[in-house]
Amino acid sequence: MSDPAVSRAAIGILMAMTVVTGIVDAISFIAMGHVFTANMTGNVVLLGFAFAGIPGLSISRSVVALLAFLSGAVLGGRGALNASCWHRWAARGFMLEALLLGIAAVSALGIGSSATVNPLQLHAVIALTGVAMGLRNAIVRKHAVPDMTTTVLTLTIAGLAADSSLAGGENPRWQRRGAAILAMIFGAFAGDRMVIHSISLPLAISCGITATCAVARRHMDLQGRES
Repeated sequence: MSDPAVSRAAIGILMAMTVVTGIVDAISFIAMGHVFTANMTGNVVLLGFAFAGIPGLSISRSVVALLAFLSGAVLGGRGALNASCWHRWAARGFMLEALLLGIAAVSALGIGSSATVNPLQLHAVIALTGVAMGLRNAIVRKHAVPDMTTTVLTLTIAGLAADSSLAGGENPRWQRRGAAILAMIFGAFAGDRMVIHSISLPLAISCGITATCAVARRHMDLQGRES
């Protein structure tokens, strides 16, 4: 990560994946029964609301999302532990995420935006996207690029304010932090616009973006070995 060009490429990859997060959570919340499969903070809060009996929320959907996310994170952690080269596993992990999103897109065929479908089909899509997002989070956590978690913006937003000149700070990485916030907003907006017509379409687009990121990560690895 010392090469500035490589650092920019890595940040670009994570920024694109932040857009994917916005798309996936827009799909899951709007069209899969008010659940988050990428943002587990939000999902845990929704689970608490569901236990309290808030109408329109589901304990089973939130639990499936949480367990799937945890399973994906375990898979990502084990893969990083067993891989001979961390960066090689990152590219493979991103490609596995793309595969899971692709399978989710196929599994979502026929699901309408009202989520009045076969519960098994709905839960399957929730599980697939949850595993994909958990896997990615484990990889990104290992990557440890400051302010680029790709799914959680709480610390990013807090850092933007706490480190600002208004708070007596020097505004470190404000461009990156701001871009991450905008990327999430853009992804959520795009997901909302697409899910009106289809759930499979935004999932397929998310698959394509993630696969492109995996190829870019692999290209970075090859460049790093050559240099």
